[in-house]
This record gives sequence, structure tokens and C-alpha cells, in this order.
Amino acid sequence: MDFRFTREEEDFRAQVREFLRQELPPTWEGAGFYGEEGDGEAVRELGHRFTRKLAERKWLAMAWPREYGGLGAPHMQQLIYNEEMSYHGAPGGFSMGVAWVGPAVMLYGTEEQKQRYLPRITSGEDVWCTLYSEPGAGSDLAALQTRAVQDGDDFVINGQKIWTSGADRSNWGWLAARTDPEAPKHKGISTFVVPMDAPGITIRPLINMAGLAGFHEVFFDSVRIPKEYLVGELNRGWYQVAVALDFERSGIQAYAGGRRTLERLIAFVQEQPETVRRNPQVRLRLVDRAVELAAGTYIAYRIPWMQSRGIIPNYEASISKLYGSELGQRLALTGLQLLGLHGGLEPGSRWAPLKGRLERGYLQAVAATIAAGTSEVQRSIIATRGLGLPRG
Repeated sequence: MDFRFTREEEDFRAQVREFLRQELPPTWEGAGFYGEEGDGEAVRELGHRFTRKLAERKWLAMAWPREYGGLGAPHMQQLIYNEEMSYHGAPGGFSMGVAWVGPAVMLYGTEEQKQRYLPRITSGEDVWCTLYSEPGAGSDLAALQTRAVQDGDDFVINGQKIWTSGADRSNWGWLAARTDPEAPKHKGISTFVVPMDAPGITIRPLINMAGLAGFHEVFFDSVRIPKEYLVGELNRGWYQVAVALDFERSGIQAYAGGRRTLERLIAFVQEQPETVRRNPQVRLRLVDRAVELAAGTYIAYRIPWMQSRGIIPNYEASISKLYGSELGQRLALTGLQLLGLHGGLEPGSRWAPLKGRLERGYLQAVAATIAAGTSEVQRSIIATRGLGLPRG
């Protein structure tokens, strides 16, 4: 693999950076949609405006085919976009509707469903959440028990979902539910689109140790939806969820965001030279993290490079996810050790170094090795599919 970018790719990177320079406030440091600092409502409004401008450029779904509102962009261009958006902490950079709802509708939906849902995803009008995990079905998603029972021209849904990101701000949900309880667990699941304001849906926030409510529980109490909300073939939903969609999934976001954190730490140390004098190991720890970030970035670059050559990555994506999530924890721990007791101060404290970002990042990093597939699951994929080892 040639790790150099082409002239066209570098030009696109410059274009994205200029866009971010013009559209983000001069004091922006990556507050995020939920507002880690300042006025939360102002941050949310900025996120809405920013998303609309991304949609105008067709950047929200740039890898999608043009006939569905995308740009048909190459995989490496998608990677550059994701990298720059994550490095700058830009709002609206990731969309579940773009990442997997839209591709699933393209592959399995009817023409009417495509015309109804895809344009509103690429325009940013609809916000989607993913209704997969349940209290007893996380890493083993096929164990889900939420039921969808056909009743005439409707399906009636009962059950509970958990760890649903952004459920409170989504107007549509992408649901996996069991439609044939007698079938083997992988063969009785179907996928649906669900309006999140449907009668019978209750959303309850889950407050994490960082004091944020990014995840939610979602309860379905006899929620009735028309059969037209079924996407794809009945009882074939597991295969639709598990299919390796040919869209960029490198995991570059973890490394780009980590690089920004490391740069902040280095700048802090440079302003506090006595820290290095008291503890020369600080320099070595920062160097270790820099080397790891560089290695992880190149791992992430390899995935879209493979896709651009018609090779479908499998265990390679698991390597990037595993390495990136565990590196995020090491980086956050390094930062807290470097900052000392002050590093544990929350955002908003006048004494918190780096505006308390390391405290927040450290707490959020705990979930990184669980969300989107646990480290154990990733290691199993790498062992069996990458190394050819037998299943244990």
C-alpha cells in the first residue's frame, strides 16, 4: 500500500479544512452535539445549521450513489472527510441514517421506500437511531426478544431496547425485531423503520458516569406500525443487519480525535516545563501515544484503500476498532496522570486544566471497548477470520 495521498485527495482535504475554518466559530474546540461546555441550546442550534450546510454540499452521504443523493465519492475521499471532521470535533459529522439505514434501504427496500426515506437522510431532515441492543442481547444480537407480530395490515411491537444513542432527538428508528419465535434465532428476525413518536413508545435516558445522557432505553408497548414499514424480506433481517456493506468503515474517527487530544496535552506540557523536569517519564509516555496513534491511523487508512480495490475488509475493520478503542483509554489515562489531581476536575471548574476535557474523555473512554462490539468480540473475529484459528 502507498500511504501517500494523491494531489486530488490533498486538494479535497484542503477544501474540507477551509469549510471548517469558515463555518465553525473561532473559539470552537469540539463541544459536540450534546454541549460539553457553554450553552447547550446554542451548541444544538449550531449543529442543525452545520448539518444543513453539509447537506447542501452533499457531504452528509458523499459515498452514496448520485441517484440517491450522494456524490459517488471514492472511499479515500470519505476517509479524509471523516478524519477532518473528527479532528476538529465538528457537529453533524456522523449519521446513523447515512451509515447503515440508507444503505440497507438501498439494498433491500422497495422503490417507494427509497423515494420516501433516502432524500430526507441526505438532506439532514430526518435523524435516525438504531434499535438493536437489548438487556439480554448485546454482543449476541441474534438473541434479541423484542416481538413484532403481524395483525392484518399492521405489525404490533412489544419489547425493550437499550443503549440507543440519540433516541431523544431522533424522529425515526431502525428496528430489528423477532417475527418468528419458533425459528432458529438467526432466522426469525426482521427489520423495520419506526416513527419515534408512535403511540406506545417510551424513551428513558441512561445517565453515564460522565453525567451525560447519550444512551437511552426505549420501551415498546403495543406499538402499531403499518406493514409498509417492513424493510426487506420477512424473517431475513439478521442477514440484512450483518451484511458487509461496501461503505467506508475504517475507524479513523478514533485516531483523528486522539491526535487532537495528544496535541492539547503536548501544548499543556510546553506551557508547564516544570512538569517534565519533575517527571522525565512524561515525555516518553507522550511519545508512546504518538507512535501508537500513527500506527492506528495507518491501520485505518488501509481499510478504504482495500475497498477502493474491490477488496471487502472484514477482520481488518475489527483490528482498527479494537486498537482504536483501547488506545483511547490509554491516551485518556496518560492525560490524567500527566495533569495530576487537577485532571479529575469536571468541565466548568475554574481550576480544571484543558477545560476538564480529559476528565470527561477518561470517563467516556470506559465504554469505548464495549460499544459497537466488545473487545472480546473483535478479538474473536480477528482470531477466526484473520488468523484462521478454530472457534473456542
